[in-house]
Amino acid sequence: MTKLLDQALEVARSLPAELQDDIARVVLQLTGDDNVVVELSDDERAAVERSKAAAKRGAFASDEGVRMLWTKYDL
Repeated sequence: MTKLLDQALEVARSLPAELQDDIARVVLQLTGDDNVVVELSDDERAAVERSKAAAKRGAFASDEGVRMLWTKYDL
């Protein structure tokens, strides 16, 4: 293990469990492990369902709406 990775893990150990899990998922994804399970909160699950329903209805942002958002955030 490199010194930098060892230092990063030491810092991660001091973080709350939820953040440690987030870091672990990122590391697993970067190493090519496709079996990472991400658990969604009830709010996140509901947001996904709302998005799926909107997509079924064809309710997508207009090109102008996207341009306005990009301009607002200087993207």
